[in-house]
Amino acid sequence: MLWKNGVAISVASLLMSGCAGAPEKPQAASGSGQTQPLSAKQSGELSDSLILAVSSEPETGFDPISGWGRYGSPLFQSTLLKRDDNLEIINDLATGYEISEDRLSWTVSLRGDARFSDGQPLTAEDVVFTFRKAADSGSAIDLTNLDEVNAEGKDKVIFRLKKPQSTFVSHLISTGIVPEHAYSADYAENPVGSGPYRLIQWDKGQQAIVEANPDYYGPKPYFQRLTFLFLEEDAAFAAAKAGQADVAYVPAAFGVQQVPGMRLEKVRSVDNRGILFPYITSGEPTSAGYPVGNEVTSDPAIRKAVNAAIDRTALVDGILYGYGSPAYSPSDGLPWWNEDTVIPDGDPKAAKSMLEQAGWSDSDGDGVMNKGKLKAEFNLLYPAGDATRQSLALAAADMVKEAGIVIRPEGKSWEEIERRMHADAVLFGWGSHDPLEMYHLFSSSFRGVDYYNAGYYSNRTVDEWMEKALDAANEEEALDYWKKAQWDGRTGMSALGDAPWAWLVNLDHLYLVNDKLNIGKQRIQPHGHGWPVTDNIEDWAWKS
Repeated sequence: MLWKNGVAISVASLLMSGCAGAPEKPQAASGSGQTQPLSAKQSGELSDSLILAVSSEPETGFDPISGWGRYGSPLFQSTLLKRDDNLEIINDLATGYEISEDRLSWTVSLRGDARFSDGQPLTAEDVVFTFRKAADSGSAIDLTNLDEVNAEGKDKVIFRLKKPQSTFVSHLISTGIVPEHAYSADYAENPVGSGPYRLIQWDKGQQAIVEANPDYYGPKPYFQRLTFLFLEEDAAFAAAKAGQADVAYVPAAFGVQQVPGMRLEKVRSVDNRGILFPYITSGEPTSAGYPVGNEVTSDPAIRKAVNAAIDRTALVDGILYGYGSPAYSPSDGLPWWNEDTVIPDGDPKAAKSMLEQAGWSDSDGDGVMNKGKLKAEFNLLYPAGDATRQSLALAAADMVKEAGIVIRPEGKSWEEIERRMHADAVLFGWGSHDPLEMYHLFSSSFRGVDYYNAGYYSNRTVDEWMEKALDAANEEEALDYWKKAQWDGRTGMSALGDAPWAWLVNLDHLYLVNDKLNIGKQRIQPHGHGWPVTDNIEDWAWKS
């Protein structure tokens, strides 16, 4: 496996190239007139402040209605419900909820002591406003099934659905509540919420400074001030190495390097990477004129052969330096994952045999399988500048060669990927604590919708299993249906079934942490580029 060392070197060199310009001394925040605070390592004191280089800057700001907090804690806002360390659903702003016998009405009771960071009480009317605003805005929150939402007094909200939906509970978990009285066009830049912290300064492109919310109803956080540095992963490592950060989110290539005074925290995640295949043959373009379908990847034998030829364990070892796990779905390890969908892989000979049984052959002896004039070749797009995805794409292309398949990796901008993602394979990343994401990725009703079912996958049986999951009385009852949608013994969305994806790896989230800092128990994290680590921020403290 000579490719492993070569790819590992290329990842490291790509990442290290970004370190040269990292600052070695604290810099003044542009336009703020303030000097960036010192880390505990720099000051030599264990104060009630922390500096974190764990997150990318949110493009749309800190508004839950625009998607802020969807992958991890919204930090500045509270949610009605949340998940505990075992991913069980528990109360947050809510004191409980009831579902009607027809499963169309959800009645949520609210605690009476919650206040926004401006001192105003949080009431049922704020919850109603939040969900109505999100539904009307057509934002990242899919509330198309919400018929109406109304307040009953100050402490009760009634949601009425168009049809039963067990996953509606996920919206109660992930949607931060915003104040009706303080919501305006610039809310994303000046958020007011009832979460454990409040934003006091945002220097775009550089940092955000937050302070503990004195009116927070939950456990009071130990750290009164947090400074988030918006740094790329390589620059975050450089900041940690220079003593400029107490916590830093780092890529796998740097996980093997020791940093004096800091330890490496490895957190399991469902932050996955996988290859989406165009599922149908070429057909009518989208309304925007973008091409749809692919003659090669629409053949199930090609998709199954790629799945069989790729050695996922080797990808983890060679590209992620062991910091990850093989991926077989968008939800490995979560309660709704079907463990039976794990397939044998790393076998290009078996993959080639699959192609031969489906009528493919190397009739002209050039090493590439063909079916008549059709060659087993296709493009694989990945976002340019993402070193990990680039290396995964290159490694996958190398692995399938022996099976007679040619993959052509191409680094492109997201704008170019959007234009081509219905007709070319794409190396995407997903991973959520919400089974509804599975529905979005595989439901026929989401074909060609945003980035979701970009390959136009469709299977009536899979749709039926997922509809039963949505129609279930609760999340627990829905689990078996979600699992059968992946594989029911005859068909499914997994590699055992239609193989519309070749899932590759789940990343471990890696954090360099000050040796004296306790960041509590970290649960399995979703896709989120560092922000999910703050989900238990109230538990953080200096070690005694």
